[in-house]
Amino acid sequence: MRILFLTDNFPPEVNAPATRTYEHAREWVKMGHEVTVITCAPNFPRGKVFDGYKNRWHQEETMDGIRVIRVWSFIAANKGVAKRLIDFISFSVTSFLAGLRVKTDLIVATSPQFFTALSGRALSWFRRIPWVMEVRDLWPESIKAVGAAKMGPFIRYFEWEEFRCYKSARKIIVVTDSFRERLIQRGIFKEKIEVVKNGCNRSLFHPIAKDQELLHGLGLQGKTVIGYIGTLGMAHKLDFILRCAKRLETDTHYHFLIMGDGARKDSLLKQKEELGLQNVTILPPVAKHLVSRYVSLLDVALINLRRSDTFLSVIPSKIFENAGMEIPILMGVQGEAQQLVEKYGAGRCFVPEDEDSFLQELRTLTTDEALYASCKAGCRALVADFDREVLAHKMMEYLLQAYELRKR
Repeated sequence: MRILFLTDNFPPEVNAPATRTYEHAREWVKMGHEVTVITCAPNFPRGKVFDGYKNRWHQEETMDGIRVIRVWSFIAANKGVAKRLIDFISFSVTSFLAGLRVKTDLIVATSPQFFTALSGRALSWFRRIPWVMEVRDLWPESIKAVGAAKMGPFIRYFEWEEFRCYKSARKIIVVTDSFRERLIQRGIFKEKIEVVKNGCNRSLFHPIAKDQELLHGLGLQGKTVIGYIGTLGMAHKLDFILRCAKRLETDTHYHFLIMGDGARKDSLLKQKEELGLQNVTILPPVAKHLVSRYVSLLDVALINLRRSDTFLSVIPSKIFENAGMEIPILMGVQGEAQQLVEKYGAGRCFVPEDEDSFLQELRTLTTDEALYASCKAGCRALVADFDREVLAHKMMEYLLQAYELRKR
């Protein structure tokens, strides 16, 4: 089957959407399918084009058998609203135009950003080819949750367009069970909604010893390292973590390692300086194949989101990569994510944005040796059930179903 996949993010970007799409597409190519990805010049999250790329109208490359078409878009950093909307809309237009020239049997468009889904829907209508909508976030609901936008006529319009996409898609693939239930409650037929959760590339993320070169280079030998590696965005509430770090200053064996980039990077650096934190290291992101070296330094993997009912339905992808390396998880996300970690016993959960709860759970996890060993075993069990290769095959089954429906 020939698959056209529309996505705003793709390697060498290292965020969760880019990784998920690439690893699935790579497996589909191995299965004998022809995959074309339309994306933009890599620039997330700083809004600066990566070295070796230019923001051109059309450029192509092949990546592990995947045909990658990069189109022009208005590039903006991952902060603010107005410029980001222009960014999203521009990619929606140019991806649509590029998609008109690609021979394909099925179109897949991933959301967010939501305008990519609009491009997929338009291509499906124009070319009379079925399309599948992958829903990785309930947009625009998620941008309201982080305070990036308030309810108004524009948001209501986007919600109307969102519903039209759900109705027109041949299949909807969501990343959590909660997303599926939310869509069913909104009147979408449950038969068309499938769940393919995030997972772990076990060839990249598996247990290894602490990287001694990095450990000494960062001065972390002898420390209990609590780490967050990922996007430093509005949703992640890392200013809360820095306040917790301030309260741990007298416990000199604790050290926080934060790595990534995003809308809150500059404010976090400023807050670190203002609080005079000596027990926090903030580093820029690294290439995907190097991430495991830094994860190896961690004794505790920190996964945190701001307190919001919207996030009760999400499962951060960082759970799976940290579990793959058997790093016990300290989870500040309630709902389905908490249920998953607790089901496998892969870590401890604290109440989001509650400093006392955070400190209590951290101390419990790092001082109870039996509990810590049990959490490592829980990580092994969790990642065994969420192997990315297996999940890619599962998603392909649903794509084939969507294609077969075309013949009826």
